[in-house]
Amino acid sequence: MSRAKKMAVAGCLAMAGVAAVALAHCQIPCGIYGDSTRFTTMREHVTTIEKSMKQIVELGADTANMNQLVRWVDNKETHADALSEIVTAYFMTQRIKPVAEEQKEAYAKYVTEITLLHQMLVESMKSKQTTDPEHCAKLRTLIDQFETSYSKH
Repeated sequence: MSRAKKMAVAGCLAMAGVAAVALAHCQIPCGIYGDSTRFTTMREHVTTIEKSMKQIVELGADTANMNQLVRWVDNKETHADALSEIVTAYFMTQRIKPVAEEQKEAYAKYVTEITLLHQMLVESMKSKQTTDPEHCAKLRTLIDQFETSYSKH
């Protein structure tokens, strides 16, 4: 393997290591939580997914736009993944704590919130598979419903 290829591989590995450290930061747990920021960011991801869908449909009509089309598809996928990351790594694993079934009221709230988060993951996945803006509308509704329930902590 040439020196340039070795350097490129080493650079990629170093970047992967930095990314892993960045993602792991909030799983320490550090105790630094910004719930309102997460909700704002989730909504921004949905808006970006929706804009990407519109651009994909618009650009898909002309094969001369394939480069831009690919970029919008990648953008849509990236933001859907980022939304899913907030749902799983922030809310499901750090903020929503398991509750014993015997604590009926708290358990019902737990099940409601985990169900809403799961539905967000499904809609996020579906938004990657299509350009149907209905998935964005459903995501917005689910985020609103979850925030309403979650804010009653």
